[in-house]
Amino acid sequence: MIKRYLYIGVGVMVVMGVAFVALFGRRILNRLKEQFARPLPARTERVVADGTYTNVIFLHHSTGQNLIKQGNVRALFMQKGYQFWDHDYNTIGLTRPDGSLTGTSYDIPEVEPGARGGGNTDPEGLAVLFAQPVHDPSDNALSRLLQHEVLIFKSCFPNSAVKSDESLEQRKALYRGMRDVMDQHPDRLFIFLTSPPLHPKATDAEQAARARALAQWLGSDEFLQGHPNLFVFDFFDLLADPATNMLRAEYQINPNNTDSHPNVLANQTIGPVFVDFVDKAIQAYRARR
Repeated sequence: MIKRYLYIGVGVMVVMGVAFVALFGRRILNRLKEQFARPLPARTERVVADGTYTNVIFLHHSTGQNLIKQGNVRALFMQKGYQFWDHDYNTIGLTRPDGSLTGTSYDIPEVEPGARGGGNTDPEGLAVLFAQPVHDPSDNALSRLLQHEVLIFKSCFPNSAVKSDESLEQRKALYRGMRDVMDQHPDRLFIFLTSPPLHPKATDAEQAARARALAQWLGSDEFLQGHPNLFVFDFFDLLADPATNMLRAEYQINPNNTDSHPNVLANQTIGPVFVDFVDKAIQAYRARR
């Protein structure tokens, strides 16, 4: 009888372990990889910018990488005549237009001065990036990014956890500060992506409503008017259920856990829309110049 209960107990533990790995294993593995991975050497790559605004760089993390790969973004940009570079975590670094890794990073900064890590692309991290002085030859992240003619920035879904009205206003202030720096570089085109929404199990109605408010504000005349070299792609709106302001059911990887990464269908649907938006923004900017 004791052995029977022992076998039952072991069986239950095995089932629970398998279920835990199935639900949370990928996130834990990714977190461990990020924790123990080392930043790649910081180096300036040779970039050809010829004034045609065909040289594009996209600064992102995992959600952006999924959009690129699953949404066929690189090939679509190539078909339109663009050189599409992208930069992931500093531990992954810079990818060339042909899809090959350079083995280097632009050393995207962390919030804490002097710290080297994956690179912080949340608004507070981007604010540190935009506070860097611009040097020639390039010796910091902002200077390296500005070698490219079209610069695209995306904060990931944690930015949609807007826990108070004060936090919402703080984010707006950070974006205004970045916009002030963009105004100093009228020969460069800047594009923000609004942050992806959170999974329904990772947020609540009030936070989701504030995330929607932030996305709408970024795309408003209040933020954009008078800044002809700044555009905003509303990634949030394309991914969010308009009834809840949370990640749409059809775009969730798993409805039963909190993983807020959009799924393959989402990326396949939005990838071409994203590329078309960037192409039209570049054409509009060229016309204004």
